[in-house]
Amino acid sequence: MSDSSQPQPGPEKAPGSDGTGAAAGTLVLCDARLADGRVVDVRLSGGRIEAVGTAGSLAPQGSRLDLSGYLLLPAPAEPHAHCDTALTADATGPVADTLEDVQRRTTEAALLQLGHGATALRTHVRIGDVQGLRTLEAVLQASRSLRGLAELAAVAVPRVLTGAAGADGPAMLRDAVKMGATVIGGCPDLDPDPAGYVETVLELADEHNCAVDLHTDGDDPARLARFAAMAGGLRPGVAIGPCAGLSALPPEVAARTAEQLAAAGVTVVCLPQGGCAALERRGGGLPGHGGAAGGPVPRSAPVRLLRAAGVRVAAGSGALRDAANPVGRGDPLEAAYLLASLGEAGPEAAYGTVSAAARATLGLPEVRVEAGFPAELLAVRGESLAGVLSLAYSRIVVHRGRVVARTSAVREYCDSAAVVALELPRQSQR
Repeated sequence: MSDSSQPQPGPEKAPGSDGTGAAAGTLVLCDARLADGRVVDVRLSGGRIEAVGTAGSLAPQGSRLDLSGYLLLPAPAEPHAHCDTALTADATGPVADTLEDVQRRTTEAALLQLGHGATALRTHVRIGDVQGLRTLEAVLQASRSLRGLAELAAVAVPRVLTGAAGADGPAMLRDAVKMGATVIGGCPDLDPDPAGYVETVLELADEHNCAVDLHTDGDDPARLARFAAMAGGLRPGVAIGPCAGLSALPPEVAARTAEQLAAAGVTVVCLPQGGCAALERRGGGLPGHGGAAGGPVPRSAPVRLLRAAGVRVAAGSGALRDAANPVGRGDPLEAAYLLASLGEAGPEAAYGTVSAAARATLGLPEVRVEAGFPAELLAVRGESLAGVLSLAYSRIVVHRGRVVARTSAVREYCDSAAVVALELPRQSQR
């Protein structure tokens, strides 16, 4: 089987699209299978789903795209990326960190994830240290260049916010928000005063009406309880992750902590594919590679337990071929596949963590394949959700009503009587 992982040449521009983010003209998706088994036509116009009807029922208007053999789904979103450090695992020396280098890596990483289906991404960007706000500037430039292809939001992540070392942190966060960061984040586990760190973040987020997204292992239930009490009711919302440490707690302690997070309305963003470099642990280990005392760390948060307590759980990709995970794929469908294969969720719920829950975490409107909803869609070759999570090769991505990326795969077998007799399925090039 050959598999092209890059978007294929020339996704067509629908009539009326100028490539700058303006909504496309009319596009009809024909013979698409939905998750409930129906085969339908879907008409897109003005960046939204205009009509859904039985196959062949919609009058031909504008462009048409044959999706026979594809499953049509709400597009996934990426709630936890590190685009500025992506694609650096093979660096033989210090990673280049000029504005141009960071912008290029961020753009390439976002396009790779767009090819997987993520039409919206939230990327965490470290500020302070010797870089100041330069990395954030590069990420924001990349975000502007991607307009019309994908939505890229930046999280400002200061290292320290308390004591003498963190004295400049609050002012830098305010500057980051003025520049265009829409979320305030950070790593309270790494601060000498984690509670003080969180308090500062929440105060600034309330001041600027920003969402909050914090990195934490989640292995300290008392700290999480304090955080939940502080964060309860904050709008536009609070997320924490990857919280793999919750899986190492006694079940009754983890369940009680989950209930506290649910009551506070805190979202947990898990990383089934592994951790991320932003959470270097005191003691030298990386998430998924060893805890503060060098012991093993669970791979992911206890999703089933969290969801049973009423916590909204979204799944992200974390590292994309950087030091924390040199083989990270940045693929939302792989995150869903891992949750399903590990028994943390069924296929539908697992896909929900990378689609509906991920979009809600990013503050984006809900997507359904129904009239009136945003035309943010992913078509994957296959007949069922379980099937596409297992073999999600060929994909067509729709953002704001137009096709923005294609990935095609071809499966071929040599001439064989067995192949003919078994009528083995093939994926055709499209």
